[in-house]
Amino acid sequence: MSSPGDFLTAFAQALSALSLYPDGHVSRERALDSTFEKLSDLLSEDNNPFFSFLENEVIYRNTPLREMRNWDWSARFAGIGMQRLEFNTTVSRDELERFIEDTIGRLSASFFDSSETSHLGPSGIKWGEIGIRGSDGEALGAGAPIEVATLALSLGEEADAVRWLHSEVTDGRNLPLIEAEAVVRGLSVAMHGDQHAILPLLQLREFDEYTTTHSLNVSVLTMALAEYLGLGGQDVRAFGTAGLLHDLGKVRIPLEVLNKAGKLDPQERAVMNAHPVEGARIIITSEPDLDMAAVVAYEHHIMLNGGGYPGFSYHRDCHKASKLVHICDVYDALRTKRPYRDAWPSEKVLAYIEERSGAEFDGGTAHSFAQMIRSRESQMMTLTDHDMVPAE
Repeated sequence: MSSPGDFLTAFAQALSALSLYPDGHVSRERALDSTFEKLSDLLSEDNNPFFSFLENEVIYRNTPLREMRNWDWSARFAGIGMQRLEFNTTVSRDELERFIEDTIGRLSASFFDSSETSHLGPSGIKWGEIGIRGSDGEALGAGAPIEVATLALSLGEEADAVRWLHSEVTDGRNLPLIEAEAVVRGLSVAMHGDQHAILPLLQLREFDEYTTTHSLNVSVLTMALAEYLGLGGQDVRAFGTAGLLHDLGKVRIPLEVLNKAGKLDPQERAVMNAHPVEGARIIITSEPDLDMAAVVAYEHHIMLNGGGYPGFSYHRDCHKASKLVHICDVYDALRTKRPYRDAWPSEKVLAYIEERSGAEFDGGTAHSFAQMIRSRESQMMTLTDHDMVPAE
């Protein structure tokens, strides 16, 4: 059975073969046969396979294809407006051939106007810019962007992955870096379902799911803020990973303390306040390449004026990523209903952050965060309990 990567490899080979050989040439026909065979294999398992080409990443449905990272064709496809490519079971070999020929023409054109892109290919093929799914869940029609992966409407798989990641660390195994990176890339795809950054945030279903939900939300908010501040894609994802893992040390906290509905006593507070140190230790001993994430785990509760925890032996500035995660951490925490208080309205939280800028929060970052949230309120997608269905 062919994999999604096998199909893409064959597809690229067919693009090369059809650009070199005339109709009827054995090499051309062989490349077409191989590509159609691998596509048919995919369609036998999935009647609507789709790919997203995001920067140097290739996403199959909701899963990054690690073997296709930095694949040369990904950027080329995006450059002709083909950020999204999907198929259905009606596609024929002839249609696939016409589509490949059309793609060659667009790739070789000296001038390409993406505004003139037709998003409908042959009946079994759709392609175009990444867009958002209509409210009825149906694909958008000709002349409109193809819908984004359903990840933009459900983060159940990512929530399951984070829960599994936490369980691995709880059971004494190393932090699974590959899965953490895959979650962050999935969140990035969900955020970029349009030309702007969408903020897909999860509502808390049950109190004992707080750590999972909070980690995903802080990762999304941190990536959005990093982009808003003009950071590049690689830094944005690195900051997103730091946001995802910032509370990892809480896996060392007993559940009766972590999920306590009332106020913590001094001993319980000391246990809770140890989670930044524990998180940094877990991350750096499991995965040295995540040194920045370890720093953020350690620093995300330290205030600009030196307050917070853990304390420094001497005052120093925190990492830029820590400053972003600190703000996003507080925003999501206060926006979440807890057993001992109601969720705060967004504007109340933003006012709190702005009031404490220069003392608890970095001033410029705090004001940028408030501006971002206010300017993107229409793009904030809060997922309900019904949307957040765990993956089967």
